[in-house]
Amino acid sequence: MARIIDLSKPIQYNADDPWYMRVRIKHKSHQQARWLIRLLGLPFRLFPKEFTGWADDTIQRMGVHATTHIDAPWHYAPTVAGEPAKTIDQIPLDWCYGDGVVLDMTHKVDFDPITVDDLQEALRRIDVVLKPAMIVLIRTGRDKFNGQKNFAEVGTGMSAEGTRWLIEQGIKVMGIDQWGWDLPLPYMIKQAKLLQDRSLFWQAHLVGREQEYCHIEQLVNLAALPPKGFKICVFPLKIVGASAAPARVVAILDE
Repeated sequence: MARIIDLSKPIQYNADDPWYMRVRIKHKSHQQARWLIRLLGLPFRLFPKEFTGWADDTIQRMGVHATTHIDAPWHYAPTVAGEPAKTIDQIPLDWCYGDGVVLDMTHKVDFDPITVDDLQEALRRIDVVLKPAMIVLIRTGRDKFNGQKNFAEVGTGMSAEGTRWLIEQGIKVMGIDQWGWDLPLPYMIKQAKLLQDRSLFWQAHLVGREQEYCHIEQLVNLAALPPKGFKICVFPLKIVGASAAPARVVAILDE
């Protein structure tokens, strides 16, 4: 018997999300559909008995990075090692399903990047050796801020070296349960300006200019998973030419 654990946040309007990532959905009532059906030519007298019409919904605004999503190499740069970067519809689906591993980084304080040593120590604690095609999930515990105004402003984040090391172990897909893969965006901007150092901005993402990989952002519920012994499914919507896509990420445990 398999148990499925949902690792995806709800898709809904939230006023506390950053303005550029707010989702807007229009819900249409059953009664509105009755008039649409009438305009399409079916008289009310021929509606099925007690037919209320159908409910419908329209996503009026939703960026592909606005909820739990997987980034394609195209998001990081137009090329990877000089070759055209894959858009989300070009990602091989066999990248998106595999053995999962959760690395506990809840001890990392805000703005302290996750290093290669951190990753290796976490793997030693759970007695796991990474193998190609595994999907590595980084648990920071910052999903508790999901939906709050400060969600994008708090967290640790992957270092460039840590990201590169995971790719070199054969990991094509990795993910995190905070707002972004790097250190928090406002913090990176502040540090780059303070120190006048352009290398301090988006370091982990930009590894994708050299080595091909995808990462998942805004996961939830990683605390419900064991550190190993489960499958991860992270199939993205097939949006042609897109830099990312929302995904219903789930873990599958055999019990």
